[in-house]
Amino acid sequence: MITSVLVANRGEIACRVFRTCRRLGIRTVAVHSDADTGALHTREADTAVRLPGAAPADTYLRGDLIVKAALAAGADAVHPGYGFLSENADFARAVLDAGLTWIGPPPEAIEAMASKTRAKQLLGIAPLADVTEADLPVLVKAAAGGGGRGMRVVRRLDELPAALEGAAAEAASAFGDGEVFVEPYVENGRHVEVQILADTHGTVWALGTRDCSLQRRHQKVIEEAPAPGLSAELDEELRTVAVRAARSVDYVGAGTVEFLVADGRAHFLEMNTRLQVEHPVTEEVFGLDLVAEQLRVAEGEALAQDPPALSGHAVEARLYAEDPARDWAPQTGTLHRLTAPDGVRLDTGYTDGDEIGVHYDPMLAKLIAHAPTRAEALRALAGALERLTLHGPTTNRALLLASLRHEEFTSARMDTGFFDRHLAALGGPPDPLAPLAAALADAHGRSRFGGGWRNVPSRPQTKSYTMAGEEHEAHYRHTRDGLQTDGARVVHADASLVVLEVDGVQRKFEVARYGDDVYVNATALRALPRFPAPGTQHAPGSLLAPMPGTVVRVAEGLEVGATVKEGDPLIWLEAMKMQHRITAPATGTLTALEVAPGQQVTVGHLLAVVEPA
Repeated sequence: MITSVLVANRGEIACRVFRTCRRLGIRTVAVHSDADTGALHTREADTAVRLPGAAPADTYLRGDLIVKAALAAGADAVHPGYGFLSENADFARAVLDAGLTWIGPPPEAIEAMASKTRAKQLLGIAPLADVTEADLPVLVKAAAGGGGRGMRVVRRLDELPAALEGAAAEAASAFGDGEVFVEPYVENGRHVEVQILADTHGTVWALGTRDCSLQRRHQKVIEEAPAPGLSAELDEELRTVAVRAARSVDYVGAGTVEFLVADGRAHFLEMNTRLQVEHPVTEEVFGLDLVAEQLRVAEGEALAQDPPALSGHAVEARLYAEDPARDWAPQTGTLHRLTAPDGVRLDTGYTDGDEIGVHYDPMLAKLIAHAPTRAEALRALAGALERLTLHGPTTNRALLLASLRHEEFTSARMDTGFFDRHLAALGGPPDPLAPLAAALADAHGRSRFGGGWRNVPSRPQTKSYTMAGEEHEAHYRHTRDGLQTDGARVVHADASLVVLEVDGVQRKFEVARYGDDVYVNATALRALPRFPAPGTQHAPGSLLAPMPGTVVRVAEGLEVGATVKEGDPLIWLEAMKMQHRITAPATGTLTALEVAPGQQVTVGHLLAVVEPA
């Protein structure tokens, strides 16, 4: 039997596997980069082994170091998690060759299915070779890995070379494999997948369907099980094809077969030979622990002839440290507090006080709700997101909440183009009373130490905050009767709770402050100093880093004095395993180039200056 498991991964999935191992009495081993020395998965494991460095290529993609770590820590099995080396056949072989148990499919099955090009060939589907205008739009896609990395939609032939190059670079960075291929891009289809689980005795379970259509940058954001609105015939076809694909390669363990569904037809996308990020929704509706099942299969146990019956509906939302209003720019900083309300499941790799860095995926957590019906599950998840305590970097919480309540989603008419159509309308304005509540809470704290009221009328006190990128002012007065403000009656105010009455309706505002960062319910603000320091002035045409990250590339031949055209890609930044192009804001002359490949930059760092013609 397995007695000690090393998880060749980090963050949320490592913590998820550890949780099951602890329940089963199995010891746990973590590996960690230097950037993850104090990470939650490192702290939760019984034993931890350092992987020197921070970049994935130096740490979590070094299979040789991970195998050595397993042997040094006395582990007898390795669980790959998802991403990194989870679909790397050579790594699986190295684990087995070291005499360790591999908690995953056979290396031969990984080779056959983990490469999307070979998987399509196995099922008789050929990728596009010579792309013509008639083939557009097309999708450039990484042959290995997943999670939206190494993917580009191409709508013009002249965009194809850059898309191939960019996708290959991103895939190589994320998965250690730069192979890419081209396939037709199906517009506005639904992303539907089937969870499979197979043992070494010939049994293959098709554990229903999942819908993962709400995606940004080809990475899933909201998932649910079962996929709603499928005909019985289509549902049966999807499960049949999934089982056939598994049997064709003598598959063992957990895997997922993905399809794009359009006009009632299913188009095979790929098979992921690993556990998926969205596996919790399947666990909830089938009452299973898929990690426990993976462990039992790896130990040689047989599955029951038939899977358990499906019950109810489950929905999952991924919380990302990113700003949807700024092209999904990753966000970094301190996660001060993360607490979910009762009644929902929270899977995360972070806890209060952890730092969100630039090296890895920006996902903070997954919130999962299970209920008897889809409508009840959506309501429960939306309510939980609303009540979630989340104090830290900017996240996509407001977007998730608006999406779950959008009529197109609640009526199950969504597709992969959902955010393309609705993103601008999903953000919504921040709470206009939040600055006032923050100011009143702050004023209460200060009034206890000498603020006081005055007998003579005085000008209102003013407090300034930035909220959603804009400056807001709040005005109030100290009086004999307490704090007063125009437009709202102050029912109660202390340092952590403010109650305001507007038009006869009382509203509660929970306030938390960490230095200049203030959180009022779900709204984040930043207190501005009364006398701001002079800011740095940048010349017109300055290109500033929109996020912290690493400069991975500068356009070939780019140097001061070069002529550039509006929209030309000049600099490539990599942050949280995604590459972002910095383009010329106008046609003109490059008058400054302040960065070089390999350089780390922070938000607002001056990258270059283009003087308009």
